[in-house]
Parts: sequence; C-alpha cells; structure tokens
Amino acid sequence: TLPSSAAVLVYREPVYNWQATKNTVKERFAFLFNNEVLSDVHFLVGKGMGVQRIPAHRFALAVGSAVFDAMFNGGMATTSTEIELPDVEPAAFLALLKFLYSDEVQIGPETVMTTLYTAKKYAVPALEAHCVEFLKKNLRADNAFMLLTQARLFDEPQLASLCLENIDKNTIDALSAEGFTDIDLDTLIAVLERDTLGVREVRLFGAAVRWAEAEAQRQQLEPTPENKRKVLGKALSLIRFPLMTIEEFAAGPAQSGILTDREVVSLFLHFTVNPKPHVEFIDRPRCCLRGKECSIIRFGQVESRWGYSGTSDRIRFSVNRRIFVVGFGLYGSIHGPTDYQVNIQIIHTDSNTVLGQNDTGFSCDGSANTFRVMFKEPVEILPSVNYIACATLKGPDSHYGTKGMRKVTHEGPATGTKTCFTFCYAAGNNNGTSVEDGQIPEVIFYT
Repeated sequence: TLPSSAAVLVYREPVYNWQATKNTVKERFAFLFNNEVLSDVHFLVGKGMGVQRIPAHRFALAVGSAVFDAMFNGGMATTSTEIELPDVEPAAFLALLKFLYSDEVQIGPETVMTTLYTAKKYAVPALEAHCVEFLKKNLRADNAFMLLTQARLFDEPQLASLCLENIDKNTIDALSAEGFTDIDLDTLIAVLERDTLGVREVRLFGAAVRWAEAEAQRQQLEPTPENKRKVLGKALSLIRFPLMTIEEFAAGPAQSGILTDREVVSLFLHFTVNPKPHVEFIDRPRCCLRGKECSIIRFGQVESRWGYSGTSDRIRFSVNRRIFVVGFGLYGSIHGPTDYQVNIQIIHTDSNTVLGQNDTGFSCDGSANTFRVMFKEPVEILPSVNYIACATLKGPDSHYGTKGMRKVTHEGPATGTKTCFTFCYAAGNNNGTSVEDGQIPEVIFYT
C-alpha cells in the first residue's frame, strides 16, 4: 500500500501531463476554464476594489463568440494581453466563460441579469436564451415589473410580453410589489396603455400617485401635486377616470390636486349629466380578458315603435359555460339621430344581487342597428345559473326586435367552442320585453 501522503498526490490535478487524465474535448476545455495553464490573455473585470483578474484562452473565446473573434483576430484586433472590462460584473463574466468552455450554465437569481447583459454584449445567444428561460420560470407577480423593466432595457420582447401577461392576470399584486415604484416612465406608460389590466381604475390611479412620489424623489423634487403631475407626464392621460364610480372619483382623484379644476369639473359633469359631455380621458373599459370579443343577437327581425316610461326592459338568461359579459347592444331611436340615457344591469336571479351596472348614455343614428352600451368591468356569468339582463332607457320611441329565439348558440370561429344562451321571460316589471320581442337584442361577451 502507498503511504498516505502519496495517496494525496494521486488525486491532486497534475499540471504536467494533465491531458492524460481528460478523456474528452469537453473535459480538456472545462479544465482550462479560469485556469492559468496555457492562458494567453487576462481580463481585468469590474471596477474599483471589486476588480478580478481572470485568465483565458483567445482560441476558446474566439470559437464561442464573434465579438471575441473580432477582438483577437479582426482588422482592429488587440495585441494587449491585459484587457480591462469595467462595465462587466466578474460573476457574470465567469458565467459566460464557464459556458464557452464547458456548455455549463451557472445562473442564479443574483447573477441572471448581469449574465444576460454579458451574453448579449459578447453575442452568445445560447446563454442569452438560458437566462431568459430562467427568468420566465421565476416570473411572479411580485417581480413582474422589475423583470419587465429589464426585458425592455435588454430588448427581450418575448420576456416583456410574458411579464405584461403576468401583470394582466395579477394586477393588484404586481402594483403592490416593491419593484413597481422603481420602473421608468416608459414602462409605466406601456402598462397603463393596456386594455387587459384586471383592477379597478381608482386603484390604478393610487398606484400611479405612489410611483409619482418615488419619481419626484429620484428627480429631487418636492412631492407636491404639481410636481407629481409633471413627472407623470403623458401617463396621467392614460388613467381612465370615466371608468370610476362618482364616489371613487370624488373621494380620491378629485381631491388629489393632480387634476386641474377644469378636468375635475368636466369629469363630474361626465358622471352626472346626459348626454355626456366629451372628456379628455379614455372611457373604453379595461377588459381583463384575452381572446376575441363575441356577441349574439336574439331576434330575427327589427320593427318600429317601442316606448319608455321609466320601467326597465328585462330578460332572464343562462349559459352553458363560463363567460364574461362586457355589455349589451340596444336598439335606438326611430326618429333619426338621438341621445339616450340608460342604466344597464346584470342581476343574479336567486339572490337578486346586482353583479354589474353602469349609468351611462349612448348616441344612435336613427338606423335599426344595435348600439353598444358597456359595463365598467366584465361581469362573470357561471354555467347553468339564472341571470337577468336589465336596461332602463330614457329617450324617444325606438326600434324593437321580433321573432325572438329561446336558444341562441355562438360558435368560436377558431376553436369551434359553442356558447349556448337560453332566454326566458323575466316576471314582474319588464316594459313588455319577452323572449319573442322587445329590447336588449344583443349580448357582448368574452369566453
């Protein structure tokens, strides 16, 4: 038996004849990673006290990266054996070299962003893809905004769109996360422009104000209402104030000092008078749903003269699968272009609970078409449950539908998914609307 000291020697990597202990090209290259053996270049990576001197091999780097190839072999090639890289993190540079020498991926939450930057800088798309994959796996509501900022910075559109989808699905959690107030203005605008956020508009306004306070601090400004408005810039115009209830608006935005007196007055008028005056803010609902808008019409023919005396038109309905109703199509005037005041509701029949409603108005052109009236947010409709669709109109006599159908089926063009509506008479005051004829011809929904 060998003495124990010799046994130690056997297992130590011999620098002389080390090649004999490596059976494959991969093993031989992996041995050279971060190793002085045969090295012909050194990188001084990082800055200040954190600089690391890392040995490397021109050939190995040039084989794995066109940027290194140009650095060592191109027309402007460097002859220097010490290359300074102050903009690169040592850990990220080592992760890049590890990958180039051995195909091994070494990334963690702390280093993934700097490694992604380094992989892009040295044109190593395979490592870049591993970084993006790692980020996708670790994408959560509480880091979605932070990752979205990075994805936009590093021009990673696929990662950016996954972050935005996550923010759509978990809007409230994402807005509450620490990283939200650190995003840049362009990212804030990209989010506020979306039609698919799942949150009440008043909460979105509150989040934008929090962001503005943080941004004012970053710009060393006092967090006054004027400065908050200034730092928000175009983002303020993307808050959809008309989607708030009058109570939400009065309690928050109207008193914030961020809106001008003129804007506050015009929004209060928008909430309270009909026909609604034009406001500078978007009133399109944010529908936190994907896919295409669908609609069904329950009448076969349109006739004229349906009158209104303050009673609601009502029809009972149920569906065979879960959907989200976003609005109704209603008939308009037989007397040419007119404005109507209208309140629309969806009521859960058994509990008599109002699930969604909107006090609004619509303009019609005198034709027999339907005119869209939308809820402020989507109303979830569950299968085999009875609901009442309700519309209370104020205005002149209108068209109405006849040859109504008890069952109406919508088939999704791409998927072939069938959504089947069953309509029934709604007892009580219904202004004469029934399965056979009346108002509320169209239901607009997402599946």
